[in-house]
Amino acid sequence: MAIYSVNSRLIIAIIASLTISLTGPSSFAQIFNSEQNPPGVKWRQINASGFRIIYPTELEKEAQRMSNTITHIYPYVGASLGELKTIIPIILQNRGVIANGFVQLAPKKSEFYTTPPQQFDSQDWLNNLAVHELRHVAQFDKLTGEKAQPFPETVYFAWLGVSIPLWYFEGDAVSTETSLTNAGRGRIPSWIMPYRTQLLEGKKYSYTKSNFDSEKDLTPGYYQLGYTLASRIREASGKYVFDSVLTDIRHHPARLYPFSKSLKKFSGKGTTEWFRTNTEKLRAEWTEQAHKTPSKDYPVLNKKADYATSYFLPVKINDQQIIALKQSKGETPHFVRIGPDKKEKKLRAIGLQEQPWFSYAKGVLVWDEVRYDPRFKQQSFSVINRYDLKSGRVHKLSSRSRLFSPSLSSDGSKIIAVRYDLSNQANLVELDAKTGATLHTYPNPNNLILQTPSFNPDGTAIAFIAVTEQGKELRQLDRNGKTEVLIPFSQQQLSRPIYFSKGIAFNAHYNGIDNIYYLDIASKKISALSAAKYGAFNPAFSADEQTMIFNNYGIDGYEITETSIQAKAPGESHFVFLGAAAAKQENTGNVFNHIPDSSYTSKTYGGLKNLFRVHSVNPVIEDEYRGGLQINSDNLLNTMNVFAGVNYFRDLGRFEYNAGFTYKGFYPVLGVTYRNRPRRAFYNSSKGVQQGDWRENDIRLAATLPFSLNALNDNYNFSFSTTTSYTKRYHPENMPKNYINTLKFPLEYSFSFTHSIRQSERDVAPKWAQILRLTYLHQPFDKQLTGDLFAAETFFYFPGIARNHSFLANFSFQHSSGIRTFDQQINTVYGYNNIPAINILKNTLLLNYRFPIAFPDAEVGALAYVRNLRGGLFCHYENLGEDTNLSQPKTFGFELRSSMNLLRYQPVVDIGARMVFVNKFYHQNPILELILNYSF
Repeated sequence: MAIYSVNSRLIIAIIASLTISLTGPSSFAQIFNSEQNPPGVKWRQINASGFRIIYPTELEKEAQRMSNTITHIYPYVGASLGELKTIIPIILQNRGVIANGFVQLAPKKSEFYTTPPQQFDSQDWLNNLAVHELRHVAQFDKLTGEKAQPFPETVYFAWLGVSIPLWYFEGDAVSTETSLTNAGRGRIPSWIMPYRTQLLEGKKYSYTKSNFDSEKDLTPGYYQLGYTLASRIREASGKYVFDSVLTDIRHHPARLYPFSKSLKKFSGKGTTEWFRTNTEKLRAEWTEQAHKTPSKDYPVLNKKADYATSYFLPVKINDQQIIALKQSKGETPHFVRIGPDKKEKKLRAIGLQEQPWFSYAKGVLVWDEVRYDPRFKQQSFSVINRYDLKSGRVHKLSSRSRLFSPSLSSDGSKIIAVRYDLSNQANLVELDAKTGATLHTYPNPNNLILQTPSFNPDGTAIAFIAVTEQGKELRQLDRNGKTEVLIPFSQQQLSRPIYFSKGIAFNAHYNGIDNIYYLDIASKKISALSAAKYGAFNPAFSADEQTMIFNNYGIDGYEITETSIQAKAPGESHFVFLGAAAAKQENTGNVFNHIPDSSYTSKTYGGLKNLFRVHSVNPVIEDEYRGGLQINSDNLLNTMNVFAGVNYFRDLGRFEYNAGFTYKGFYPVLGVTYRNRPRRAFYNSSKGVQQGDWRENDIRLAATLPFSLNALNDNYNFSFSTTTSYTKRYHPENMPKNYINTLKFPLEYSFSFTHSIRQSERDVAPKWAQILRLTYLHQPFDKQLTGDLFAAETFFYFPGIARNHSFLANFSFQHSSGIRTFDQQINTVYGYNNIPAINILKNTLLLNYRFPIAFPDAEVGALAYVRNLRGGLFCHYENLGEDTNLSQPKTFGFELRSSMNLLRYQPVVDIGARMVFVNKFYHQNPILELILNYSF
């Protein structure tokens, strides 16, 4: 979650800003999105029964379909909360390649990312988004009303974030998507698999650990935890229990833990009581399922780690070696080669993927990877990379493409992949594996959602998964475009088909647990190839096809294992369907069965009137002496922010009035801020030190050009900005006669460059990064105020002596003159503000070493959930080469920090203390600094 600030002010009401989101299988967090689309996108809108569907012109067909769908299903989605209508804009985003969706306030809107993922539920992707996200709309409306007045959306947003646990929002939405459709994640064994594994392996995680995650273990997460709790609560307390709970919260909001208290009022138990009850029932139900479902233990071929680690998509490259994609809490994703003694060799780190994926053949790896537009981050691409094991070279086979799940032919000459265009048309495309050139595009006249294709051994046929609202099916396609349905539509989670001599192997959950099966193409008979206790995935076969290597899910993640090939009957399903009670209560069947097919009138969306959307009046605080109110406007496409406010200066007894805007629709980001404010200064006179007051009008203009690039695991950022201002002072009180009343357009230029590699979850700071910042300030238009300042800052991060350690060397230099002589532009030593200055600051050398100490996942009652304990050592120098008596560091010392969730609330609070020892030259006692930060 993001901390939202305007004009460097802390907006109190947003400190717990909340974004409700539906994420894909990789379950990365969707933050509050403030990014823009490229300026060339043409937008249209459809107004339908309170919904305003805003979409790029390429999505006209999908927008018409969604207009019919959303208006039809919303009364069913909101029924159990008593919400049958709403008013909300819904934006269809088609420029990105990461499947997602979210609902937010400030401004109130929902966004659907329309490109389907390569593995998800067994129904249409946009339908999946619609039922889930509309439930969030109903939740918000129940708590805030359809139209909140007068503009308190940011306050509501903060209130929701601190008063209601995320597991409720997401669990209730997953329960709804499962109850109202024939699909839903509540019916997918692999989705609930981490939770089931944890309980059956005897792990007893606390409520807070299960909810807030861990930096060492795999935990259920608030989606899975929430679904099981929401299902259990509805089963015991009826269809309308959450309607009663949310209504009570709205009527009595000012309480500690309002959700738990209201829940206990209407269900008899609070959140932790329900967690304990649910845990014991789940353990019993899943234990019974395990007893009824035969399973087999498999040998582990990878080494064990001290924290959660997965080895995805293992494949044997010879009798002795295995290639896999390794991901863990302590390392970023990379390919590894594993020998017979489980010894690993790191081959190549990679970048962000929509889901873990690669394909191997003839000494070559190919995979898809997300690349972002350098400026407009709503636009992203999925490109294909090729890695040659022999040469160690990486070659990018596509640029600005939308290609997914590339799979090599057995001879390594061709690639088959899924391509989506901006209208959401899907096609299978055949590419040259060396050049990336398109060789053939296969037609898809019914625009089925396509997933995870693969070639047969001689490259003459392709197996793939097709998805519609009817479910998933396995199909085979030949070079002439002839299609054969091998497994007809069903709710089975079919995925990743691959050929071998007996037929096509694939994943499904016929026995209620994800396992590996195969289809005899001629007879259409389905047989099981694995009998995993928790889940088996991603099969690959030895050259003689006597054994199969695959992923077996365990308590620490996806392990590598191998078994002989023995076909067995699929077995009977004993899947524990937790959503049965809620589905019976809703009694709707599939809400997508009878969607109307009306034609809606669309019109152009854009223009001046859509730049403004006033949504909130926020309390604001700048420091302990200044506070006030600010009204905010943010348009729906994240291109325009406007604010106006008033602050009271308690120390001066006067008010400040301010206004401004930021426009982000062009390549440069443009900003203007106006402030009419009181000011105070002290000066020497013949009467001694005098106090002078005045007011001033200050207008500030800024332009920033930000660019960023990502490639493999490297990230590059460039930024150039320029700022100027004009200040006119008036109403002087007790000011000297010669005081300057006009400040004419001082100029500030800054440039920054950053290169860094991806960080893992357990890294306390970058392990490898370089940063350069240059700043220049001067007054070319104001001859009575001479002087300038030039500053250069460099940061070099290096790996420490152990994993997840980081060493930083920060050398900074500044030269100032005239009125800028005493300005401070560079980083200073720790304790700087508590040490008397001897000379003008000219340079600093700051050496910092940071490291993790422990990851306790400790629950201190309801007070805190302690996630980690980190340490740091520092040694800081000032004015090197200038002060001959300071050859020793000016300050040095250590710090201890810990990240934790306080009072079972969502914000992660960083608490710590720093002990600063000062060079004896200053005759200064040690300084104790307290550290307090927070993030979402």
